[in-house]
Amino acid sequence: MRSPIAIGPKHIRQKFDRNPRPSGSSDAVAQGCRGRGIVGAVPFDHNDHYHRLLLRQVPPGCRTALDVGCGTGRFARLLARRGIDTDGIDASAEVIETARAASAGLPRRHRPRFRHADATRAELPHEHYDFISCLASLHHMPFGTVAALRDALAPGGVLAVLGCHRETSPADRAWSLAAVPANAAARLAVAAREAVRPPGGEPGPPSTVAPVRRPETTLEEVRREAGVLLPGSTLRRLLFWRYLLVFRKPAGTA
Repeated sequence: MRSPIAIGPKHIRQKFDRNPRPSGSSDAVAQGCRGRGIVGAVPFDHNDHYHRLLLRQVPPGCRTALDVGCGTGRFARLLARRGIDTDGIDASAEVIETARAASAGLPRRHRPRFRHADATRAELPHEHYDFISCLASLHHMPFGTVAALRDALAPGGVLAVLGCHRETSPADRAWSLAAVPANAAARLAVAAREAVRPPGGEPGPPSTVAPVRRPETTLEEVRREAGVLLPGSTLRRLLFWRYLLVFRKPAGTA
């Protein structure tokens, strides 16, 4: 039987909790990390835009998955529909109730388990999950939380973080400017897709909105801290004020 591990202070290096407060972070970053834009009554979710990219990180033969900060459960349901035994946790009781309601009509084998839990305090089974995802949720907690998520990965498992970062450099601002027309184009594409979406398809994001927090960690700080806690991980800058951090746990890790 696998013993649980607790995500607590002993797993989180205090120096990684002291990220500087944002000074002049753009409103676009905060709005972008909300994950949603609106065109009339048509929702556009920046996180949904990267679902396919995240699904490509799922390792072959994946049997178990955890979505941390699962929100209303859209990505967790995508994992479960692949036949993966999926758990979702979120610190917001309201969005967990929405996730459960949205999943109630699915076949049991395609229905994730949702739990109201704070990821920094939750107990997770040791080396249990083949895949762990965090979609725009890591900036709500100390970055050091990834140490416990790493420990919850089975050997050969993958941790994929779609994260938000604070803008500070000229490169950050250039990517932010590039995101503006891309954002408008993506919204129009969503509007067109929603107009022809067949009945019974996955609807747009529910009206429930999870609490939003500005990211305080810069991309370089993410790179530096990941190098310590997730050695061998890769970091990729993305449009819409995001990055993709991927860590593959070595097979045979004790």
